[in-house]
Amino acid sequence: MALDLTMSSVDLTRTICDIPSVSGEEGVLADLIEQAVSAFPHLEVIRHGNTVVARTNLGRAQRVVIAGHIDTVPLNGNVPVRETEVDGVPVLWGRGTVDMKAGVAVQLKLAAELVAPSADVTWMWYDNEEVEASRNGLALLAASRPDLFAGDFAILGEPSDGQVEGGCNGTLRAVVRTEGVRAHSARAWVGENAIHRAAPILARLAEYRPRDVSVEGLVYREGLNAVRISGGVAGNVIPDVCEVEVNYRFAPSKTAEEAAAHVRSVFAGFPVEVTDSSEGARPGLDAPIAQRFVAAVGATPMPKYGWTDVARFSELGIPAVNYGPGDPHLAHHDEERVPIAQIVAVEQGLRSWLGGSGA
Repeated sequence: MALDLTMSSVDLTRTICDIPSVSGEEGVLADLIEQAVSAFPHLEVIRHGNTVVARTNLGRAQRVVIAGHIDTVPLNGNVPVRETEVDGVPVLWGRGTVDMKAGVAVQLKLAAELVAPSADVTWMWYDNEEVEASRNGLALLAASRPDLFAGDFAILGEPSDGQVEGGCNGTLRAVVRTEGVRAHSARAWVGENAIHRAAPILARLAEYRPRDVSVEGLVYREGLNAVRISGGVAGNVIPDVCEVEVNYRFAPSKTAEEAAAHVRSVFAGFPVEVTDSSEGARPGLDAPIAQRFVAAVGATPMPKYGWTDVARFSELGIPAVNYGPGDPHLAHHDEERVPIAQIVAVEQGLRSWLGGSGA
């Protein structure tokens, strides 16, 4: 089997979606991508695990990094991909069409066809984005080959409904804990119920009003929510511990340290353990190259509410945006589907920018 990069980006989307690549099982698709892009002499190809990098070395004044992950969440009867219509709109339906193999297909086609782009381009297709950060192929590549991340601007092909989404919110998870005293439930007055003591935690969450925060002209919506609650030992035991896990999505104007301080202030009086956090990414749309990109694709910049790997580029001082086909609300959905016209439009937007004098 081989990938034919001369086919349309729509047909290429269908082809790579039908190659299973659930997180941790990307080897076959990575092999096919490496084989396909290695056939083009204008590209230098580097393989790192199941991450494939292809770059031009034309000595251009600027370099752009364009990345996309090749893994998906588990299948659920939504392959093979099929072409259908939803409300009269032609779509490709199936796992990976939105998150984010349509974006990868566009990138592969352009990598093959743009022999002399106006800026040097480093294309990255990486594994394990949908799982824990310690396995993320982009992070592992950055740790091993930071030189490959040199660039003036970065684009992540995450689904953005064909719009430009600048930066991203940060995310933090924490456990808020209450303690009590175990006792037999027939003699509850002997103990102290830790689950009952969690009531003020839930009340504070119910009363919490998240902020809308303007950062460089984009308004990011924050959120603080309970995502898990656990406690209890047995059906006849008063519980001595209760844990409420909360997730805080914070605007990129905050650091992860400031976000943690905010969560602790909300739950003052309770022990709070931060278990995981990732910095957000500022939009970076004030960079001239970013402004030329937005103008070339004819988009209106919007904020990215969820966390994406643009934060990794932002941490390296590279302005980065999300730009890809597909409605992010349908990512991971069993009815995952992408409008065919959107795949074509994103390809045309990137081709116009990279193929002309825009970059």
